[in-house]
Amino acid sequence: MESIKRYLKFVTPYRKEIFITIIIGILKFGIPLLLPLLLKYVIDDVINANGMTKGEKIDQLFWLMGIGLFIFAIIRPPVEYFRQYYAQWIGSKILYDIRDRMFSHIQNLSLRFYANNKAGEIISRVINDVEQTKTFVITGLMNVWLDMITILIVIGIMLTMNVWLTLIAICLLPFYGFAVKYFYARLRQLTRNRSQALAEVQGHLHERVQGMTVIRSFALEDYEQEQFDKRNSNFLEKALNHTRWNAKTFATVNTITDIAPLLVIGFSGYLVVSQGLTIGAMVAFVTYMDRLYNPLRRLVNSSTTLTQSIASMDRVFEFMDEEYDIKDTPDAVPLKNVKGNVNFDHVSFKYNEDEQPVLKDINLNVQTGETIALVGMSGGGKSSLVSLIPRFYDVTDGTIYLDGEDIRNFQVRTLRDKIGMVLQDNVLFSESVKMNILMGNPEATDEEVERAARAANAHGFIMNLPEGYDTKVGERGVKLSGGQKQRIAIARVFLKNPPLLILDEATSALDLESEHLIQESLEKLARERTTFIVAHRLATITHADRIVVIENGKISEIGHHQELMAKQGAYHKLFQVQNLS
Repeated sequence: MESIKRYLKFVTPYRKEIFITIIIGILKFGIPLLLPLLLKYVIDDVINANGMTKGEKIDQLFWLMGIGLFIFAIIRPPVEYFRQYYAQWIGSKILYDIRDRMFSHIQNLSLRFYANNKAGEIISRVINDVEQTKTFVITGLMNVWLDMITILIVIGIMLTMNVWLTLIAICLLPFYGFAVKYFYARLRQLTRNRSQALAEVQGHLHERVQGMTVIRSFALEDYEQEQFDKRNSNFLEKALNHTRWNAKTFATVNTITDIAPLLVIGFSGYLVVSQGLTIGAMVAFVTYMDRLYNPLRRLVNSSTTLTQSIASMDRVFEFMDEEYDIKDTPDAVPLKNVKGNVNFDHVSFKYNEDEQPVLKDINLNVQTGETIALVGMSGGGKSSLVSLIPRFYDVTDGTIYLDGEDIRNFQVRTLRDKIGMVLQDNVLFSESVKMNILMGNPEATDEEVERAARAANAHGFIMNLPEGYDTKVGERGVKLSGGQKQRIAIARVFLKNPPLLILDEATSALDLESEHLIQESLEKLARERTTFIVAHRLATITHADRIVVIENGKISEIGHHQELMAKQGAYHKLFQVQNLS
């Protein structure tokens, strides 16, 4: 199985700890195997002994109990503790490594992937599916082997006691093996179906919780209840299918494991009556049947949990196999010094292969320190154009040059490190105000954070918050107003101090007072930087060095404000529509 092979690569660093845990486990499971032999000895050699007085028998029992108490009360508890501790420690460490790798993978996936997949489903794979794989470590790599070793030891002891009885005891094992193989092939697929249905429920729920204000404002509670019921019912159906097949599995396999002891009791009783088998040997043998078939029953349970674990592995590695749209070339170099000259050379772009291009043959040369405003009707391609600069997407055709070098020749992380972005809907994390500003430069001092906040006209309102810079802003900054969120987003760009700046609808959803404060901050931020501004409110970009009008993915006009107004073309019409003249 390919998933198991890949999973074992995460297990390999802990092979020594696993080996030690198995050795300790053999002691744990081996010690109780002494009890049936002790029982046989007590019955045959103490209770039924003819050459011992009553006092000698009692003395012998006390000695046996003393040895047994030492083994089970002194030796076994630390063995049990260390076995449990190391098994859980190994499992937790492996899950830590897998989640660490998955989070790194998540950060490298393209925005196209996130546009096509729900956040809740991704979270389900990282949390639920990875947690399910822990069973493979504890059960598959430890308990299964310990149960199999226990079975072999028990069969070995039974063979020394009576060969024929042992053959009767194990005669149903082939039927057991066939039943496990038959049932669990189907169970794996049913488990995958159930996990996928659960992920869909989680994805839907995550999205609706985030959009609860929309549901309330449009009074969609009844409609959304129906939508949730559909996904919840789908999960219920998959879960019941899994449960039905699982129940059939247990019914069949447990029947086999229950019949075998009955055969042994009948045959051993016959041997006691007709061939002189001792009562102690019979009792010990029947007791060993419990020691034989308990591990087998555990193996049945293990098979179920392992099937779930392997199905979760499949989903984990399916996610980890998602390819990156944006990759560094083998000879990519880090971007160090940036002057800020950006050149779009015959650039075309489309989001998916089967879709129409959203940008067509764009040619634009932006000089160092120049402020370029991109305007046009919604859907024209403005935001798509600026998203190509930090390589959130790669061009379909053509080339974008930075200081004369194709941006694909730079390591993508170092390229983005030189770009500051302020968006219409900036995401704030549910940390403190200070931590959100520090996203611009995690190594910055408190003084530098405050200086950035002052530059963004944010220091005043921050100091009025209950805990100042230590105030938690809530998920996505829910405790702050739109203008306050924008100013914090601007502050972290001030802190980053990048040579390239992209402002995408940074003031379009704000009131006039907030817009004035933010516009002032943005103009201060844009000084001596190459700046791209995407704007709907044309009054905010009249100061731009050049204004580029984009219509249907093409540049239709380019020039400064007065020049474009004099042309009375597309820009003039947009300006008239907004009644700004």
